[in-house]
Amino acid sequence: MIFGGGPQAFWLVRGMARAAGVPLTRAVVEGWITRDDLDGMVCRCAECGRTGDCREWLSQLHDQTVPEFCAVRNDIEGLASIV
Repeated sequence: MIFGGGPQAFWLVRGMARAAGVPLTRAVVEGWITRDDLDGMVCRCAECGRTGDCREWLSQLHDQTVPEFCAVRNDIEGLASIV
């Protein structure tokens, strides 16, 4: 299932990745992650329950960081290390 967490979770994951300097589309196209990996990230985000915190955090400027409360922080930081 692709983006099983719903569109909002997809955009939150994308926003967190962008904040960390990770181009998710490129990560999939170049094989750094699979579409299933991305779907898993989106599902974990959707299940997290901190949507409001994410939206608030993303509305502010940050310097390539991901908040500690982010459910996909480890995934994004792992990708950031290979970009």
